[in-house]
Amino acid sequence: MNNIVDDREGFAAFLLRLRGRGIVAKDMITAFEATPRRAFIPAQSQNIAWSERTLPIECGETMEGADLQAAVIAALAIEPGCRVMEIGTGSGYTAAVMSRLAARVVTVDRYKTLIEQARQRFEALGINNVFVRQADGSNGLPGEGPFDRIVVWSAFESLPRSFADQLSSGGIMVAPIGPGEGEQVMAKLGKLGSRFEREDIAVVRFQPMARGVAAAI
Repeated sequence: MNNIVDDREGFAAFLLRLRGRGIVAKDMITAFEATPRRAFIPAQSQNIAWSERTLPIECGETMEGADLQAAVIAALAIEPGCRVMEIGTGSGYTAAVMSRLAARVVTVDRYKTLIEQARQRFEALGINNVFVRQADGSNGLPGEGPFDRIVVWSAFESLPRSFADQLSSGGIMVAPIGPGEGEQVMAKLGKLGSRFEREDIAVVRFQPMARGVAAAI
């Protein structure tokens, strides 16, 4: 019972922080509410599930705080019918939230363990429009585009122009841009013809984009 109360209180505090930042899209908030966050995070982090803190997950990876996840999903402005590509599945939580807003989500991670666990969570929740791949996502999925929305959870040193061809005209990409060591800027990139229109969302700290897939895990 206490867990349920804590979860409701945590979610209410999360909503207040979002409203303070002007993030009030009702469909997105409903998608967050409908996706049980606790099902995606380790037991030791349950009491801070809705905090702004980054949470450790398997394979030495991390899950972004709820506020940054919400800011990124809000910036993507996902509409019904959208095809979304996510690089960096992690726990699968953001893909699960986006699945409630989009027609189709393809999510990629280099770790087999994370992919398999995310797939099990999607099946348990009856989510059937997320497609999970273990793959090298450093260049996206060139054979599968174009996508209407792309989100990346690893940092690019410079503007990721190799992804431009995979984004539909008028599409939106959100990704961290900056040096691998230190801070980056989470940028919203709107595709206009052959160029990107950029809007910076937040200062972040992500691992640099890794190439290849993990051999063992």
